[in-house]
Amino acid sequence: MTLWIILTINSIAMGGLLFLLSSGFSLIFGLMRIPNLTHGSLFMLGAYFGVTFLRLGINFWIAALLSALVLALIGGLIERLLLRRLAGQELAQVLVTLGLSFIIADVCLLVWTGDPIPLTTPESLRGVVRFADVVFPRYRLAVVVIAVIVAAALWLMLERTRLGATIRAGVDDPEMARVTGINVSRLFTAVFCLGSGLAGLAGVLSGPILSVYPGLDAEMLPLALIIVILGGAGSLPGALVGSFIVGFIYNFGQVMFPEFAYVVLFLPMVLVLVLRPQGLFGRQSL
Repeated sequence: MTLWIILTINSIAMGGLLFLLSSGFSLIFGLMRIPNLTHGSLFMLGAYFGVTFLRLGINFWIAALLSALVLALIGGLIERLLLRRLAGQELAQVLVTLGLSFIIADVCLLVWTGDPIPLTTPESLRGVVRFADVVFPRYRLAVVVIAVIVAAALWLMLERTRLGATIRAGVDDPEMARVTGINVSRLFTAVFCLGSGLAGLAGVLSGPILSVYPGLDAEMLPLALIIVILGGAGSLPGALVGSFIVGFIYNFGQVMFPEFAYVVLFLPMVLVLVLRPQGLFGRQSL
């Protein structure tokens, strides 16, 4: 019974982290129609920036916000200087983002070495919270709360602001959005910055749970891709539901079916691609 509770707690916390990673990735994928293969590397780079800020004596939460801002800036530069020049060339964009992911991984290895770096849990969030007979680590609970707050903020932005309306229009029909006067190029930059910033934030928050190490990008990117395919490109509810589904499948699959962990993880994605290619919450293309 204790094992099931531990796995459930870890799955919920993992789902919160994955949402922070995949929400921006889903919007980028839905709007730009390309899988941004740099996204996992931005997650890892954000975690390493968090390591640097913490070594400078900066507060954990301020370090997380600074990492998010730095990664948002880097994401904007990537979109403006590279992807903007390859507009409409999907294969070239995929190859460029793939190449960038290798470059970022090598830079991280050069600067921060190949040793795993654990991040210390903030002192205020050490210990546990009890719900009846269930014990939930404070920090993991905080990660879930942050994910819910970010989900609510993104929903309000998408549904209640002019920027959100333009993003939704760009996701649903980018060509029609251009015809109606929406500056889709500027929209690409804004969404890319947002997605990159969220990836950087998720990277720092993952540190006390996963540690920071080379290869973290290669582990997280496939999970983000699975979530986008499950939930539907550009769908915020899909990213939220898909993140927790993958969080549970990932944790329970590794423990219950270690020899078939990847089969259990990728099988739902394959089924969705075959039966509902637009994803659980995506819209059917006309």
